[in-house]
Amino acid sequence: MSTLEAIVLGIVQGLTEFLPISSSGHVLIVPALAGWPDPGAAFSAVIQLGTMAAVLIYFRHDLWNILRAFLRSLVGERTLWRTSDVDARVGWFIVLGTIPIGIFGLVFKDQIETAVRSVELVSIVMIGFSFVLLAADRVGARTRGIDSLTLKDGIIIGFFQVLALVPGVSRSGSTISGGLFLGLDREAATRYSFLLSVPAVVLSGLFELRNVGEAGSGNPGIWPTLVATVLAFVFGYAAIAFLLRYVRSHNFNIFIVYRLIVGTVVLVLVLNGTIA
Repeated sequence: MSTLEAIVLGIVQGLTEFLPISSSGHVLIVPALAGWPDPGAAFSAVIQLGTMAAVLIYFRHDLWNILRAFLRSLVGERTLWRTSDVDARVGWFIVLGTIPIGIFGLVFKDQIETAVRSVELVSIVMIGFSFVLLAADRVGARTRGIDSLTLKDGIIIGFFQVLALVPGVSRSGSTISGGLFLGLDREAATRYSFLLSVPAVVLSGLFELRNVGEAGSGNPGIWPTLVATVLAFVFGYAAIAFLLRYVRSHNFNIFIVYRLIVGTVVLVLVLNGTIA
């Protein structure tokens, strides 16, 4: 992988990781349009560590409070997720909500790294999931905040996150949709989506780090991966700040339309043989 490719893919990853338009899908589509080789699932997972660093810094106070409260719930009376402390409950819901994607990710690891990495499938999924996000944004009551989350909510949103294993769905899009279906307001669903993504993405990225620069593996080298990861952090941080401000007074229509247009254009290009 050239430095130029790394720069472009790092920026793409950063801008699309937190917007409900699928970063993994874009990291497949952009190389296909440019005639570059598929960077691979390992590369995509590792550069997500850059965007997760953005989450950790942006939400550092929230995450620190959640961690402290979560640990307190493990001692003394051991209230666990039944505690009255909102931060502790959110911590438990993040932990328990990460279990489904961890199980499915390990069970279907080979398929995730090979079978679903198809530009044609990505375009179809981008189009199809647009209607899921549209339905969630329309039918959700949007009356609840994060402090109203229950264990059932945490598990359900965790299963919505599993859908993000398929490129084209979007991790933020799937979990935000889950939150909206459960009645969370747009800002609460978006904020919780970012917090929930931390364990899954960090564990996935660390797991795939072993493949970076591996000889004969076909994976990008250490330098391109580092460049892309740093840029993913910078642009990811900006994307977080933008989306949280945006959803306070806007719906998700712009992202739904974008998904439909990009998915349709890419699908047409695939079907007429313009891109492989």
